[in-house]
Amino acid sequence: MAAGEAVTVFEDGRDAERGRRFDDQAGVVEKHPHSGDDRRLLDQDGVVARAAAARADALGLPYLCSSAVLDALTEQPTQWVARLSPPQSCGWRTYADFLLGAGHSRIAVATQRSVYWATGTRILREYLAARGGTVIELDMSARTPADVCDELVDHRATALLLLVGHPEPAVPIVRSVRRDRRLAGIMMGAPAGQPEFTEWATLLGDDGAAMPFLRYLPERLSPLGARVEKALRERLPEAPSFVAFEGYDTIAVLAEVLRSHGVDRPRIAESWPRVAVEGTRGLIRFSRVPGIGVWQWAEPPIQVVDRDPGQPDRFRILHTG
Repeated sequence: MAAGEAVTVFEDGRDAERGRRFDDQAGVVEKHPHSGDDRRLLDQDGVVARAAAARADALGLPYLCSSAVLDALTEQPTQWVARLSPPQSCGWRTYADFLLGAGHSRIAVATQRSVYWATGTRILREYLAARGGTVIELDMSARTPADVCDELVDHRATALLLLVGHPEPAVPIVRSVRRDRRLAGIMMGAPAGQPEFTEWATLLGDDGAAMPFLRYLPERLSPLGARVEKALRERLPEAPSFVAFEGYDTIAVLAEVLRSHGVDRPRIAESWPRVAVEGTRGLIRFSRVPGIGVWQWAEPPIQVVDRDPGQPDRFRILHTG
């Protein structure tokens, strides 16, 4: 990048305090929109992505989102915002297809209060109901893990999805269900991806395996992806998660855009539909997708995977979108 250009990377980790610090970062840009440190803000998780997109749209600040958050990143269509990963409805409908294909039509969801979890529950309920399925919502603000076990039995649920925080209350729920003999045949899953965390495997061991979740990788990485994976394996104590490839692709897109257009914000925004960058997971191009108000990578890869019970550090591909 040329002198005077900078990229501010903010990762919220689903943490409210970090989200507040993001507002401080965005405020710096708002107060000094033409400073030498001309910032492109990118969010690597999702809690604050919608607020960031709204602020970027208002400021005329190019914003690349790499998080599979709510479909409606902005209240109205905008030229300033682009997104790499699929919108929530796309991934969660793929997950619902997986559930139906695996023979599950009575699905319980353990939830906590948040727009993201509520939207996920609605997507699943509407999609499954149209295909003869049922979703039973269990609000964890009023239930213990033992209560969840009793209600799973009462409702004759065949699957339980964890739409809750990690490690609390997800880990205690998993332990309670695994130890309840009445629920020996139930499938547990976590669409948002908590089972991919190393901490998940450390805390739960074998209990954390065979819990399907969404990740955004192709069945085979591109040649670039294979090289990046090799380099990361040499630096990391374990195999890189799909988030590492999302992050690489995000930086690759930003680097190409900045190389081509410098720090001219309108030119960057105008370039989104002309982007063609070879990423780790395929060729990245942005277009307008029906129902989505931002520039969207129309065909990001989607998988449903789980940890292999026989080898928990290995992931099995169960379904692809």
